[in-house]
Amino acid sequence: MFDNDEWLSQVQEEIVDPDREIVDPHHHLWPKGNARGIIYDLEDLWRDTEDGHRVTQTIFMECGAAYRADGPEHLRPVGETEFVAAAAASSAADLGKATIAALVAHADLRLPLAQLDEVLDAHIEAADGLFRGIRHSGPFDKAGKTFRIPPRAPEGLYRDEAFRRGVAHLGEHGLTYDTWNYHHQLRDFADLAEAVPGTVMVLDHFGTPLGVGPYEGKRDDNFERWKDDIAAVAEKPNVYAKIGGLAMPDNGFGWHERATPPTSDEFVETQAKYYHHTIKCFGPQRCMFESNFPVDRLSIGYRVLWNGLKKIASDYSGEEQTAMFSDVARKVYRVDPPAS
Repeated sequence: MFDNDEWLSQVQEEIVDPDREIVDPHHHLWPKGNARGIIYDLEDLWRDTEDGHRVTQTIFMECGAAYRADGPEHLRPVGETEFVAAAAASSAADLGKATIAALVAHADLRLPLAQLDEVLDAHIEAADGLFRGIRHSGPFDKAGKTFRIPPRAPEGLYRDEAFRRGVAHLGEHGLTYDTWNYHHQLRDFADLAEAVPGTVMVLDHFGTPLGVGPYEGKRDDNFERWKDDIAAVAEKPNVYAKIGGLAMPDNGFGWHERATPPTSDEFVETQAKYYHHTIKCFGPQRCMFESNFPVDRLSIGYRVLWNGLKKIASDYSGEEQTAMFSDVARKVYRVDPPAS
């Protein structure tokens, strides 16, 4: 699925701002031999993070990888934490390469609190100090079966009282809540954030503006609605924004279907307006650039992506750039800088 090196190699660029430190707050891993047939392990991650940019630390984001094959259903996601903790230990042992510095796992936040606590405790034990929070995402769309990445949430998840209780429970334990949803769900997410003000929440991928299926050819209209809705989310002070993840096939830019991948200049020309509007709404101190790799690798190379992000960031002060490239991620996920 992600073996597209030859295609990506058609675009070669010099590194922009090579000394800029990056904490990549959103990537996935899938082990070799997993049942889903998707492979992206530590060596694959390093192949990307070592491609010229100064990526010192990363945050793993749950993706349904390496779940336990048996045992209680609610504890099966702990297998992913065990897998990632082992990869993180290996990354820490290889000095000079990016270290997996924290992880966000999965749990069904609708569980009774006694069972939810059992899952959280199991993640804590398995994570060897890296566990920071839960992602139980909310994407729902009636056309979702036609998407490249099918949504996995029921309709109305954010309004479910058991779910809201679970999100609140995370905040009571000092844990973060990550999510991704679709652009037409942003108002529901804003309502959730207002209802649970004691939990630090992270909105992934700009709320995933869609550009396929019934949304194809409607990008300009959807952008105007999205602008208002992302501003409404930004009014909730407990929400942080991950800005990235717009190169997924379901965003509808179609780069993955072209003969050649985009350059960083094309990336900026096409997507910068999403970044600048979100930064304007949230402020740099609540935004963090993300790669969403390897999913966005279907459409753009790691070097080219971060070149584009640095070009977008050039409109901001040095302090603001440092916040968005590293400091905000470290603050939200409680990550110390690497020892010098």
